[in-house]
Amino acid sequence: MNRNLILGAGLSSLVLLAAFLSFVWTPFDHAVLNIPAKLQPPNGTHLLGTDHFGRDLLSMIMVGARTSLAVALVAVGIGMGVGVPLGLSAAAAKGSWLDELIMRGNDLIFAFPSLVIAILITAVFGAGAVNAIIAIGIFNIPVFARISRGAALSLWEREFILAARVAGKTRARISAEHILPNIANLLIVQGTIQFSLGILAEAGLSYVGLGAQPPVPSWGRMLADAQTMVSFAPHLALVPGCAIILTVLGLNLLGDGLRDWLDPKLRVARA
Repeated sequence: MNRNLILGAGLSSLVLLAAFLSFVWTPFDHAVLNIPAKLQPPNGTHLLGTDHFGRDLLSMIMVGARTSLAVALVAVGIGMGVGVPLGLSAAAAKGSWLDELIMRGNDLIFAFPSLVIAILITAVFGAGAVNAIIAIGIFNIPVFARISRGAALSLWEREFILAARVAGKTRARISAEHILPNIANLLIVQGTIQFSLGILAEAGLSYVGLGAQPPVPSWGRMLADAQTMVSFAPHLALVPGCAIILTVLGLNLLGDGLRDWLDPKLRVARA
């Protein structure tokens, strides 16, 4: 029994359930202000308390989960959708000008963290969830490009690849039909890791005002709003902070569990 996989899947499922449930139901309307009920600690009516505008924190956490997961998922999709073909192309053209161009482009992107890229993008187009997705997605491209290139290079000298080349298949066809299926497990595991990092990146961008904009709830902005009220309303920081921690923990455990489950060498060792 893979405990990491089970625990990670359980925590991740809870977050996904909260996000999907928020589309049809939340305990209170997250956008409705109720000033008389502001800064209430957790109680029977508001299970996680209320913020400085009287909004229900549980409702905001549920809607915020939807925002964080959507931003991270699309950003990882962009990184994987662009980075994997680039990495496979670089591996197929090892030592050529194309390989050098792709890898030096990756180095250039790596020189700028996602926060810096977000600042550059928002300086031109303004703050918002879409621009946060673009920033995080751009930063994910070289990650998947390097992973896929490194994994593909180890396969290009294998016998079944040599057989495919002798059969007359092009490098592009070999990459799609033989290389990609054999590195899919590695990409899935890396995708879960980048997903958790995307959650953190979205929270960080929202914290500095570059992510989703009001009235859309965001865990990072909830932390930013709470920083001046921690001394008399600590639940304002604890609630979104714990949501981020549990989500990232669940995704990391899920990634570790998938790695152990999908790796044939580890399966043989356990047997």
